[in-house]
Amino acid sequence: MNNKIKKTFSDRCFNLINTLIMLAIAFIMIYPVYYVIIASISNAEKLVSFKGILFRPLAPTLLAYEQAFKNPMLLRSYANTIFVVVVGTMVSMIFTILGAYVLSRNNARLVKPAMIMVTITMFFSGGMIPFYFAVRDLGLDGSLWALIFPSAINTFNLIIMKTAFMAVPSSLEESANIDGAGHFTILLRIILPVSKSVLAVIALYYAVARWNAWFGAMLFLEERESYPLQLILREILIQNDMSNVSEGVASAELGFISVTIKYAIIVIATVPILCVYPFVQKYFTKGVLIGSVKG
Repeated sequence: MNNKIKKTFSDRCFNLINTLIMLAIAFIMIYPVYYVIIASISNAEKLVSFKGILFRPLAPTLLAYEQAFKNPMLLRSYANTIFVVVVGTMVSMIFTILGAYVLSRNNARLVKPAMIMVTITMFFSGGMIPFYFAVRDLGLDGSLWALIFPSAINTFNLIIMKTAFMAVPSSLEESANIDGAGHFTILLRIILPVSKSVLAVIALYYAVARWNAWFGAMLFLEERESYPLQLILREILIQNDMSNVSEGVASAELGFISVTIKYAIIVIATVPILCVYPFVQKYFTKGVLIGSVKG
């Protein structure tokens, strides 16, 4: 018996149009990244004079990367950013997991008032000046810890994780309670193992947010030795500060090479975090769907 479904002419037209639209969207999203990579390894003078859509590097060269890594602050800022991302993500995950577990306990005291207070922070805040004074009075001003603890918990991520924890079957917890398990045992051995997808997605959210953050560093850090990578990137792209990445370049060539150096800096600052996505992609859709179930 042939169970193959025959597609009508309208079905084929729909699939064709849908495919073309998806390809166009994919091109619009991918080409800017591709262009930056290709431009970063192109000859600066030829790139500036080139008109049209760039599909291949022009006279390939790594001069832009060589000049970029001459910046003495680049590797230092990389180390600062890695510290903030790794330690900050760990701190955020610990606080978010503990907060989500407490808020997911229906029999805990004051859960509803606490949830209301948490939700309010999504819409209202004290403002930048009180926030700055609070961080300063805590003694975190001028330290990388000022980029970690004040933003340790994101309310949206907390609610997603809380909803995911509530989706864990209560029978598992009841069995653990009968066996004498406490809250930490239930959290570590039951809830977390069955919530790996949500944990991976939330960890990715925190890591990407901390990797891209620059405003907090501009607000709290004064010494350039403590600057994260994104703040150095901001100096080069927005303030056009090429003083540390143009050594040995003639002034006549500086206007050309500065363009490719900017592209190279963007690649250097973007590629590492892009490499994280393939490792958590299999958890992404499942984690978001689990965390989005109304609890």
